[in-house]
Amino acid sequence: MSIIYINPYQFAAVAAYDPDAQSYITAVEAADGQALEVGVRDAINAFVVGCKSDGIWAAIKAACIMAGARTLAGALVPLVGTAPTNNNFVAGDYDRETGLVGDGSTKYLDSNRGNNVDPQNNHSQGIFINTAQSSGASVYIGSGGGTATGATHQGVDYSLSTSFHRSRFGTTVAGRAGGQSSTGFFGMTRSSGSSFTYRVAGISTASNTASQTPAGGNVYVFGRNVSNSVNFPTNGRLQFYWIGESLDLALLDARVTALVNAIGAAIP
Repeated sequence: MSIIYINPYQFAAVAAYDPDAQSYITAVEAADGQALEVGVRDAINAFVVGCKSDGIWAAIKAACIMAGARTLAGALVPLVGTAPTNNNFVAGDYDRETGLVGDGSTKYLDSNRGNNVDPQNNHSQGIFINTAQSSGASVYIGSGGGTATGATHQGVDYSLSTSFHRSRFGTTVAGRAGGQSSTGFFGMTRSSGSSFTYRVAGISTASNTASQTPAGGNVYVFGRNVSNSVNFPTNGRLQFYWIGESLDLALLDARVTALVNAIGAAIP
C-alpha cells in the first residue's frame, strides 16, 4: 500500500465571506436557481465588508442591489431589511449589468419601509442611477407629495434643469443645477434639525432647511408615494437603493460605485 503525503502549505487558504454577505448571496442564488459568478460574489462581499469598515453598514436599514443577480426575482432579494413589493416590473425590464428600468407610468417598487420609521433628524436615502430620467419631471425615491409636511423624496426636473431633494420638509426644494441628467450616486442624509446634505455627481451640498415630523407612508422607488399611489414615476434605470439612518454620503458613494463597476466587470 502506498502512502500519500499532503503538504499542508500546498493549498492557499480560502477566506470565508462575511456572514451578512454570504446570507444575501445564498438568498439571491436560491431565487435565481443558479450560482453567481465568483467575481459577482466577491464584489458583494467587498461591498459589505467595506461598509462595515467605514462604519456605515449599521445605518443602512433597507437596500437592494438591482444588478448582478441573474433574474428579476434575485435582484429584488433585499441586501438589508424587508423585500420590496414589485408593482408591474417584468423580467424584460431587468438587465444584470445595467439594472432595472422604469416606464414613467405604472412600474415602481414599494420598499415596505415607512418614511417615518427612522428618526426625524437621523435619516438617509438614495439610489444609484445607470440611466437618468429622459425628460419632464420625475421622482426616483420617496414618500409625501410636493408640498406635504415632512415629505422626503428626490428626483429631477428638466423644465428647471435641476435635481431636487426634500428631506422631511414640505416647502423648500434644494437641488443642483444640471443635475437632471446626472447618473451614478444620488442621495441625501439628515443628522440635524436645521440642515441636511445631498450628493449628486460626486459633490455633497448642505441645505439649511429645518426638518418637520416625517410624513407617513412607505417609501417608493421609481416614484414617490402619495396616499399609497405612485406619483411622478420615472423611466430611469436604477442599480441600487437604500433607506436608513444618517451616514457619510461620500463613503457610501465610493462603495456603491465600486460595487456596480466590479459587478459589470465580472459578468461575461
